[in-house]
Amino acid sequence: MKEKLLGKTPEELSEVARALGLPAFAGKQLAQWMYVRRARSFAEMTNISKAGRELFEAHYDLGLREPVDAMRSVDGTRKYLFPVGASGAAVEAVVIPDEERRTLCVSSQAGCKMGCKFCMTGRQGFHGNLDAAEILSQFLAIDEAVELSNAVFMGMGEPLDNYEEVMRAIRVLTADWGFAWSPKRVTLSTVGVVPRLKRFLDETKCHLAVSLHNPFPEERASLMPVQKAYPLAEVLDLIRQYDFTGQRRVSFEYTMFAGWNDTKRHEDGLIRLLRGLECRVNLIRFHRIPDFPYESSPEKIMEGFRDRLNAHGITCTIRASRGEDIFAACGLLAGKHNA
Repeated sequence: MKEKLLGKTPEELSEVARALGLPAFAGKQLAQWMYVRRARSFAEMTNISKAGRELFEAHYDLGLREPVDAMRSVDGTRKYLFPVGASGAAVEAVVIPDEERRTLCVSSQAGCKMGCKFCMTGRQGFHGNLDAAEILSQFLAIDEAVELSNAVFMGMGEPLDNYEEVMRAIRVLTADWGFAWSPKRVTLSTVGVVPRLKRFLDETKCHLAVSLHNPFPEERASLMPVQKAYPLAEVLDLIRQYDFTGQRRVSFEYTMFAGWNDTKRHEDGLIRLLRGLECRVNLIRFHRIPDFPYESSPEKIMEGFRDRLNAHGITCTIRASRGEDIFAACGLLAGKHNA
């Protein structure tokens, strides 16, 4: 199997060029074609000699993968299905339009090891990490590629469980020689894998979102096994060591389950937990999945929860629900493919 080039830095591509007997600057040209001009084949790279293009194609794979399926919602949300790895597994990428913004929800793993009981991806088991080319293909091979304004690593998988490849992709997104995006256009969501969370906070300026869902350790552990390995208190202790008073943001994802985490006791617990931390809480409507006992909290309960947090100085919003008609819960479409 040929080595993929998508995801490599200009320096790495220059080494590839030299190894093929080509001048080092051919590697820099290659980077510009892949990341700036968004070429989808070696044949398009016309300022590289024909012999050079043939050498690259003979020995390397560009690494771009096309989606095998796509579904469009009545609200404009579009979900793409990408094949990954050698196992025939598939992952989803979702484009969410919102006025002038086009946000891509990116997957980083096929399946997931974290086992959150309310997550369709976690129910599928773990089928492998995506490499940087498979992550970047989600940006490059969709119809909206040139329109994208933001990215959230909130798709299938736990990004910090595939740290090196996710960071390689983020480097391409934010480097001057890559997409040249500001790090503030990228958000990474995690359940709280503490050792790699520290690396992420040290090594990037991207936004952070933490899957919280319940302020009480025992209750959180009943649906999120990661609580036992990396307790929420430990995650928060780490986050409090960093400055989120400027442009960089930390937010907490809180999916609302009727009768399980939407009571005044939970409001009080969340207020105590986050007091003094510059942050935002995003309340999320739960999209039903098969064989799971909980339903989403009623709208009035969610609004009261939001208003009470705001009254106590914690910025809280209710996330708009998108794409319900196209298997909205992350992993449903891929689950049908992988079954």
